[in-house]
Amino acid sequence: MKKKTIERLLIFFIGVPLVVFLVIGLPQLNHLAVNIVVVFFTCIGGIEFAGMLQKKGFEINKIEAGILGIIGPVTQLLNVSFGLNEGAFVFALITGASWALFRGIFPGKDKEKPFAGSIHRTVAGFAVIIYPGFFLCWLISLCLLRNSSFVILCFLLMVFGNDSFAWFFGMLLGQGNRGIVPVSPNKSLAGFIGGTLVSTVIGYVAAVFLPNVFRAAYLPAALSGIIIGLSTAIAASLGDLAESAIKRSAGVKDSGAFFPGRGGVLDSLDSIAFAAPVFYILYRTLF
Repeated sequence: MKKKTIERLLIFFIGVPLVVFLVIGLPQLNHLAVNIVVVFFTCIGGIEFAGMLQKKGFEINKIEAGILGIIGPVTQLLNVSFGLNEGAFVFALITGASWALFRGIFPGKDKEKPFAGSIHRTVAGFAVIIYPGFFLCWLISLCLLRNSSFVILCFLLMVFGNDSFAWFFGMLLGQGNRGIVPVSPNKSLAGFIGGTLVSTVIGYVAAVFLPNVFRAAYLPAALSGIIIGLSTAIAASLGDLAESAIKRSAGVKDSGAFFPGRGGVLDSLDSIAFAAPVFYILYRTLF
């Protein structure tokens, strides 16, 4: 436990400054550096997801899963950083979906019933396109927004703040209120409330004290900040729970071992992936 805690802290103290440097220090071509990192981790996440699908009998090659997973993010990167027509993004997703659909027409490993698993192969193809790839396209889309560096950092602060303080309040006050959600028995009500409150406060502070970045459109700035912070926190928590359900179904503790002390890429991206579309849509709507 001590070794794992030290590894997690090292990842935190190395990873956070690196993320800040990528966002603030390398904003060229609408954050091309950030977009490349997103595509890279999406590929690894798709491969990890394929590994969990394989444990449940879904036939999908890990390399194929990595390629399918990055179809959306790569096209969105080309659109955001190099001005590729947005229609190409739709075309790429249609191409990937067609690929996933037609995976079922090829015979499977079962020689006696070669098409018994056709539906599983099709579903697996669609699954790796959507998660985490399609969700993380919204993170790349944030790079097109005005004052994108501050917007991205505020989003990440909401997600990481929710995660960190959910753990802190859970350890501090969660002894008697754990197990409310069966899929993740270590999660506590106190942790959920604490993490959500912190993200909501971050949204409020950002909207009130950064009016040039969070320029309220329809509602008062404070209310808009509360809405986006609260909604982002809830989406991040749901992402964490959804990933827990997938891992529990696959019978694994972590999605992989990419990050020492933290597990796989999906173990770190689950909250970001689910929260990114919610944050993006609300930011465009409220600000």
